[in-house]
Amino acid sequence: MAGDILGRELRLVSFGESHGEVVGAVIEGVPAGLPLIESDVQELLDLRRPGQSRYTTARSESDRVRIISGVFRGRTTGAPVTMIVRNEDVISSYYEEFRRRPRPGHADYVAALKYGGYNDYRGGGRFSGRITISMCMGGAVAEKLLRRLGVEVIAYSLEIGGVRASNFDLEGAREYRYRNPLRAPDERSYREMARIVEEARREGDSVGGVVEAIALNVPPGLGEPVFDTIEGDVAKAMFSIPAVKGVEFGSGFRAARMRGSEHNDPLVIRDGRVAYAKNDHGGVIGGITTGEPVVVRVAFKPTSSIAKPQRTVDLEEMREVEIRVKGRHDPSIVPRAVVVVESMLAFVLADHAIRAGVIPKVLR
Repeated sequence: MAGDILGRELRLVSFGESHGEVVGAVIEGVPAGLPLIESDVQELLDLRRPGQSRYTTARSESDRVRIISGVFRGRTTGAPVTMIVRNEDVISSYYEEFRRRPRPGHADYVAALKYGGYNDYRGGGRFSGRITISMCMGGAVAEKLLRRLGVEVIAYSLEIGGVRASNFDLEGAREYRYRNPLRAPDERSYREMARIVEEARREGDSVGGVVEAIALNVPPGLGEPVFDTIEGDVAKAMFSIPAVKGVEFGSGFRAARMRGSEHNDPLVIRDGRVAYAKNDHGGVIGGITTGEPVVVRVAFKPTSSIAKPQRTVDLEEMREVEIRVKGRHDPSIVPRAVVVVESMLAFVLADHAIRAGVIPKVLR
C-alpha cells in the first residue's frame, strides 16, 4: 500500500494489520542522542490500550512494545527507530461474513475494490483503529523531542454523544483527563458523558464526539507555506486517524459567523515581546505558528460496528440484505483516540521544528 509515510524530516512509517502478527512503526530522521527506552513509548500505548473499562472493546491486548533498532545504550543512534507490538487476542472468524457482506460505515467494500480483494480484511486490516499504535509510537518520540523546547501537548474529550465539556480550566484538564476512562477534562462532564455512552452501549449503538488538543509554548515561525502549512500538515495527520470526519483550528467554523472586527486578534506587547490579546486564530496565521497555543479540535463519527441490524448488500448474490455485526467494539472511539490526537499533533510539530532547525540533528 502507498500512503503509509507521514512527515518530511521526521518521518513515520506505519506497518502491520489488525489481526496480523504485529503492528509497528519505523521512525526516520530521529536526531541522534535522544534518550529513549521502551517505557517511554509504553506510557502512551497504555493510554490507548483496549479492554481497560466498560466503555472500550473487550479485546484484551497487552500491547507491549519492543524497540528493535535505532537505539543503543539508551539513546537514539540517528538510524531509523523500529518498534513493534504483537497482536495476541484475535478472533478472525467474525470477519469472514464481511468479505461478502460489507459493514456499513467501514472500509470493507472500498478496500476490496481498491486492492482487488487481496487486502487483509480481518479486523479491518489496515483500516482498523489498531493501526493507531504506530501513531502513538511516533508521538512518544515526538513528545520527548518537544520537551527539549518546553512544548507540551494536552488533549482530552471535549464532547461525547452531544455532551460538551464547559467551564473547566486547562490545568484541571491536564490533571484529570487520564484519570477517568472517558478522558473527560473534568468530573462533571465525565459523569454526563458516561451516562450517554452507557445508554448507547446498552442499546447496541454507539456515539461520536470531539477531541480537543492544545500545544503550549510552541515557538513562533514553524510552518512551510504554501503547501506545508502547520494547519495543512496537522489536518492531514488527523485525517489519517480512523473515524475522523472533521478538523478545525482556533475559532474554526465559528469564524464563519463572526465579523472581522470580532475575529481579528489584536497584537499587544506582553512581557517585552509581541503577543496576541486573544487566540481565535488558534496559534496559526498564514500557516505559520504565532507563539500562541496551537488549538485543534477533531471530530469523530460514531463507531461503525454496532449490534443493531443494518442494511447492506450481498456482493455474491447482488441483493440487499440485513446484517448484525458481531465482535468486540467500542461504544465510542473518542476516549481511546485522545492520546492518538495528542501524538499526531506532537509529531507534526516535532517534524516542523526539525525542519526549522529549532531541534538539531544531533542532541548534546
